[in-house]
Order: sequence, then C-alpha cells, then structure tokens
Amino acid sequence: MLSKTKIKSRIRKKTNPVLVETIREALKNPAWKEVAKKLSSSTRNYLSVNLSEIDRHSKEGDTIMVLGKVLSNGELTKKLRICALSISESAREKIKESKSEIVSVLEEINKNPKAEGVKILK
Repeated sequence: MLSKTKIKSRIRKKTNPVLVETIREALKNPAWKEVAKKLSSSTRNYLSVNLSEIDRHSKEGDTIMVLGKVLSNGELTKKLRICALSISESAREKIKESKSEIVSVLEEINKNPKAEGVKILK
C-alpha cells in the first residue's frame, strides 16, 4: 500500500486539474484511499470497460465505479449509477436509454464520503 506522501508526490506529475482535485478529495477519506492510489498511478493502469461487462458484474440499483473509460460495446439492461473518469459518446447514449445515472468520480467522492454501496471494477 502506498503512503499518502507518495500519492501526493505522484499528483505533481498529473496535468489534468480535475483528476488532481479528484485524487486530493479521495485522500481526505480513508475509504477512498484505494481509489486515490489507482488514479495517481500511470494512465496505462486505467481500465477500459464495456457496457456488457458492467451489466454482467452488477445488480439493479448498484453504484458502479470505473477508474478509466466506459466504452459502448454491449447493452445495459439494468438501471445503475455509473461513476467514471470518462465515457464515450455512444456509451453515454446507451446509458441514458437504460435510464441509468452518470456521475463523475469526484461527485461520488463528495456525495458518498464513506464509499457505502460502491462497487469498483478492477
């Protein structure tokens, strides 16, 4: 496990101000430390997840967090709350068709400080 100091030193290398703010907010709560660690690492370690995979690993009403990009391959058959760093346009349309909710990772960290009921896809 990385220390907070090491994660903070990794933040200096990041150029995206939204990502930097997300990592800082995640570090404030111990429940989100694993998310801060993953986001502070190289972008090569970020996930690309298709909607079919999200649908397979979730139940109706779940909050799913993707530390990377959501892609549009497959269909979403359940109403979910999806938190992601990035979502492709076609995936965004399919998510809206299934009446699911889309939020950023930063919004979820601020709204749910204890990380209750969040499934992080790895």
